[in-house]
Amino acid sequence: MNAVAQSPVSALLLDYDGTLAPFCLNRDQALPYPGITALLQEIIACGCTRVVIITGRNAQEVIPLLAMHRSLEVWGCHGLERLKPDGTREAPPVEEPVLRALAEADRWLRHQGLHNRAEFKTGAVAVHWRGLDEAAAAETRSQVLLGWFPIAQSTPMELLEFDGGIEMRMPGRDKGDAVRTILDEIGPEVPVAYLGDDLTDERAFLALGTLGLSVLVRPEWRETAAALWIRPPEGLRKFLTMWLQACREGQHRANTECSGPK
Repeated sequence: MNAVAQSPVSALLLDYDGTLAPFCLNRDQALPYPGITALLQEIIACGCTRVVIITGRNAQEVIPLLAMHRSLEVWGCHGLERLKPDGTREAPPVEEPVLRALAEADRWLRHQGLHNRAEFKTGAVAVHWRGLDEAAAAETRSQVLLGWFPIAQSTPMELLEFDGGIEMRMPGRDKGDAVRTILDEIGPEVPVAYLGDDLTDERAFLALGTLGLSVLVRPEWRETAAALWIRPPEGLRKFLTMWLQACREGQHRANTECSGPK
């Protein structure tokens, strides 16, 4: 936080589900923890922190959930797509072999009666088993792996497991690649932190390495490459409040220096 206060620019990279918002069986109702949106808006308003959401969702889904009146940068689909603050969207083309693989995965889900647990997004389809008891979740996972593995093997697709589900996706960028791109853009010596909870966030933690602060946000501890562990929502609110205070201290210092004697 001292580095944030002393630097004219900083970057705050955040996962959404499980990090900024509690998990919800109805994904359309997964709203942020109370007070989080207001804190993020104040951090952005200070003008020195680049706030970026890096999520497994389609990028556009996060905007109405956060309900922020400020434009936001969002990397969606675990880094496959990028929505810039000006509204422009970057995403790799979804080639015909990928579309055929996704259609085959969809047919298999329908045949198995699992279509109601599916989430379709850019270049990917995911199956969620959050909400099932441990035995049912393990059975669903095994069932999906058994059905999808041959499809992924014979097509240009990869299987990505996350907390509470699995995703068949086109190969390419992941959350680690998103972090590396942002690091290249902001340059060296810029204070940066990444907050995430999921197994997919481990790629981001590893990409950040010693170049910034990686933070695991979970009610319970698990093995992780992150340097710090905080519990939501109290620990998350405290972290963002400290970041906001550091930004304000930096603003005050800059204003004092500008108004001081020449």
